[in-house]
Amino acid sequence: MKVIRLPRRLYLPLSILFWIGVWWLLAALLNKPLLLPTPIAVVQTVGHLALTGDFWLAILMSLVRILLGIALALLFGVLLAMLTVKSPFCHHLFSPLLTLCKATPVASVIFLVLLWVGRDRVPLFIAFIMALPIVWSNVREGLLQTDRKLLEMAKVFNLSGRQQLISIRIPSLFPYFLAACRSAIALAWKAGIAAEVLCLPKRSIGLGIYDGKMYLETDALFAWTLIVILISALVEWGTLALLKKAQKHTYREEETYDQAH
Repeated sequence: MKVIRLPRRLYLPLSILFWIGVWWLLAALLNKPLLLPTPIAVVQTVGHLALTGDFWLAILMSLVRILLGIALALLFGVLLAMLTVKSPFCHHLFSPLLTLCKATPVASVIFLVLLWVGRDRVPLFIAFIMALPIVWSNVREGLLQTDRKLLEMAKVFNLSGRQQLISIRIPSLFPYFLAACRSAIALAWKAGIAAEVLCLPKRSIGLGIYDGKMYLETDALFAWTLIVILISALVEWGTLALLKKAQKHTYREEETYDQAH
């Protein structure tokens, strides 16, 4: 019997449609909108929310807070990875602290940070604290896995530091940095939204989720949750797409540089 193979680009849309169908079936069988609203009801609620200015302002403020925390984690994570690779003493100095950040429950960290900073800044700090160890460990591993034989060969052929960076170090590090971004963005976004739900900063997605729970508006709760998932996916996809594009641009510049010299 001939097996029909679908194009790979259809796998994700079909998977999403399948689980929406499961959701719809469960909602129909349960028939209790207060416990499980239908997908149509949730989408309608999203549409109603999108007609208000406060909705877009809440999304903007949440994005600014959490993305700034992620950006700082990427910056300091890379710098810390370079430092701990160069200095074993610094590695042993910072490693327990970063391990502690990974092991401490998110709720505990949120309440501790709330004691130190204002509630509007808590999501930023939580996103930073959750993402930093992931970036540090992945980037450090990528730096350690760089092929030393290739670096020695580059010295033999008198390759410049710039050529070594673009031809050897970046290609070796790039998969690890991509993995760090993928994991750090997802975790930091979820932790940042959790911080908003617990700290209730003004104009935030977390405040919308809290209000949906408080007033038993299950369709609104599902709607805000759907928005969180969609934004997380878009941010991750956009970041990875930009990084891949930057990598290709760097290679083209290197080829132009080599031809000119």
